[in-house]
Amino acid sequence: MTNQLPLANSDLVEQRLPPALAAPLPAFTVRGVPVYGDLILAPMAGFSDVPYRRLCREYGSALSYTEFASVEGVIWKSRRTRVILNFHPSEHPVAFQIFGADEDQIVKSCQIVQDWGPDLIDINLGCSTPKVSGRGAGAGLLRDPAKIGRLYAQLSRTLRVPVTAKIRLGWDDASRNYRQVARILQDSGASLITVHGRTRAQNYSHPADWDAIAEVKQAVQIPVLGNGDVQCVADIERIRKHTGCDGVMIGRAAMGNPWIFQRRELNQVPLAERTAMIRRHLAAMVEYYGEKTGVMLFRKHMVRYLRGGPDVSPVRLQLLTCDHAADVLQALEAYEAHVREWGGEAS
Repeated sequence: MTNQLPLANSDLVEQRLPPALAAPLPAFTVRGVPVYGDLILAPMAGFSDVPYRRLCREYGSALSYTEFASVEGVIWKSRRTRVILNFHPSEHPVAFQIFGADEDQIVKSCQIVQDWGPDLIDINLGCSTPKVSGRGAGAGLLRDPAKIGRLYAQLSRTLRVPVTAKIRLGWDDASRNYRQVARILQDSGASLITVHGRTRAQNYSHPADWDAIAEVKQAVQIPVLGNGDVQCVADIERIRKHTGCDGVMIGRAAMGNPWIFQRRELNQVPLAERTAMIRRHLAAMVEYYGEKTGVMLFRKHMVRYLRGGPDVSPVRLQLLTCDHAADVLQALEAYEAHVREWGGEAS
């Protein structure tokens, strides 16, 4: 496996710019780490890997969050964990996301991974899946605010890099303790909070509560990222206006849609541009993972790129069963020819 992917703008030459243009102001700063943009790809298992993060960064995502890695994987030196926390130098600033339930293990794992080059370390306090939250990790930590305070006090004392948090609103509707948790995080040394506007019990089944995100923003002085129900470009401005958040973290709406970081709607992206992106992303996956694994992992991206495309159903199953890059490209070419034949715009 190699992490050397072709740089998108490698042919650019350095130009002398007036001082006002050469030094853009950051959208916000995380304890000395400037972030030049207000849109950020969310950490998502199986999606926010190196190839896709790099594409999204090129299109406007301002900060790279890795997929979350377990403290056990770090401490036990799991090869998969090392892959999860890999990144390309062009991705800076980079945040490693870690999850676990044991305070000492979390601290130990963060002390280990800070030497692997992240700009930030983020502790996941929001994962709602039973296998994570049910053992006291992720959103399970929200049930013990005092433990969160002890943990972040120790992390902020011992780490060289800023430590941040991604939270939900609480364990369930009976324990919506997001304001308390946010203040504890700030008082214990956290440098940024991302707020997903649902409780653990709600998972993704209820509308996100943007009022609660606004309350967190008003309660703390550190940067706050809003997350939840940003489904289109218009939602970006709505959540920012509604909450006053410093930036917007975009998850599911960014799957197969790096253009959202350019503030472009997917239905406004021509099919030819989408298929060109499929070819480019596929090449990056194959180069990074090797053909067998790269194609297998890319399948879930392919069908999302073509959402809403003309007559896409017949090619969907074919793309999902391809084992080789050549098969993907052949199926894609046949689909483009079919669309052209029936008067589409795949040229």
